[in-house]
Amino acid sequence: MANNPPADRDAPVSEIEFALRGSKYPFVALSDAENCAVELVGMLPREGDRYAEFFNVNGADPQRVLALVDEYETVEASLLSAYDDIALFEFLVSDGCPAQYLGTLGGLPRTARATDGEGRIVAEVPAQYDTGSIVDDFLDAYPDADLTGKREKAGIDPMFSGGTYRQLLSTQLTDKQREVVETAFEAGYYEWPREATGEEVAEELGIASATFSEQIHAAERKLLAALLEDTE
Repeated sequence: MANNPPADRDAPVSEIEFALRGSKYPFVALSDAENCAVELVGMLPREGDRYAEFFNVNGADPQRVLALVDEYETVEASLLSAYDDIALFEFLVSDGCPAQYLGTLGGLPRTARATDGEGRIVAEVPAQYDTGSIVDDFLDAYPDADLTGKREKAGIDPMFSGGTYRQLLSTQLTDKQREVVETAFEAGYYEWPREATGEEVAEELGIASATFSEQIHAAERKLLAALLEDTE
């Protein structure tokens, strides 16, 4: 992830959009192979320069999704929940993902969506980053991508509204999970770039790093699954 000061969420930001095609991108290949819609609903950094990407897949058999993604060495897929024809997956990505790469450059990936083998990815670029450099670096890394849009907008979109965030915390998590999430949030664990590591939050809580990872990952999955269910 780019090593820059935390973003001012109220400052104007640039929004950049790219078109992606081809089997090298798992979410695009999945939409083509299974004739389904695949959409990123959340993305969180993990240890070891990996990212957890949470994808909502509409219209595909979950076991076929797992089998297809298993063909990619840099991606580990887990089924988190399923509602009728829609399933929520976690893709743990170690390399080669365009959304992950945008994150390392300083962008905030907001949309990654694919249907019928046509992918689209949108990211916000906070004011302290050079949008032109991010676009150039991304296109150098992914020469088959096309820049399809560049816009200015008022500020960074929150993952949850304040009311939704508080409601999900109070209804979906155990007391311990809620404490871990709230402490991590207040410490800047979810800022971009991070203001606190998992080890630092664990130390503040007085728990082992492994325990923190277990609790925070379980809480994040619950929150995302609840958010998906609420939108059905």
